[in-house]
Amino acid sequence: MPTALVTGANRGLGFETARQLAAAGFDVYVAARDASKAASAAEKLGAWPLTLDVTDDDSVAAAAALVGREQGRLDVLVNNAAIRPELKPVAEVTAAEARRVFDTNVTGVIRVMHAFLPLLEKSGHGVVVNVGSGTGSFGRVHDPARKESKLVELPYITSKAALSMLTVQYAKAHPALRINIVDPGPTATGMNSLPGVQPVEAGAAPIVRAARFTPADPTGSFLDAAGVSPW
Repeated sequence: MPTALVTGANRGLGFETARQLAAAGFDVYVAARDASKAASAAEKLGAWPLTLDVTDDDSVAAAAALVGREQGRLDVLVNNAAIRPELKPVAEVTAAEARRVFDTNVTGVIRVMHAFLPLLEKSGHGVVVNVGSGTGSFGRVHDPARKESKLVELPYITSKAALSMLTVQYAKAHPALRINIVDPGPTATGMNSLPGVQPVEAGAAPIVRAARFTPADPTGSFLDAAGVSPW
């Protein structure tokens, strides 16, 4: 069976992504900062629990070492873990607040990629899906017809824009892997409870679709439920 790892998988979009991957025949590692939450989620899914805090170098290294010992490789990595602070006016956002968001949403992905790239390369057909956001698309935030253009949310939106370029750089550096960023769309999760958003099942679907890419599929792309998204 192919092996997948989903960060931030104890609830919401990460949990549903792990569920859909397990249903598609993957052995799934459910990663979360809290060991008890990872264990609880994994038990519900028939998956493997993994303690992994994307903001902690030692935690990430230990998680990669464990997967290496147990599997010898990793076929799919879904970088889903992210935080979204309480909305406040741009002028009130401090550097410390922004640093905290970037340490999870951007630097955290770099930590995980650094640790798990050797296992992905051993797969022979490794796939990485970075969970992005339409708010991180320059094309969308400049399109007055899009809801994203109406939002002003400094640290979170900026972190997702940075994740887009990070995805491109990794894809260029590792052309044998399929490394893409996926916008799940406005989804009902703990970070997004606004009216009119879609259920997690719909949000996870394009992530899982990209997770099942083969070497014939694109890399370094920004994707959503409809296909290719504007950068």
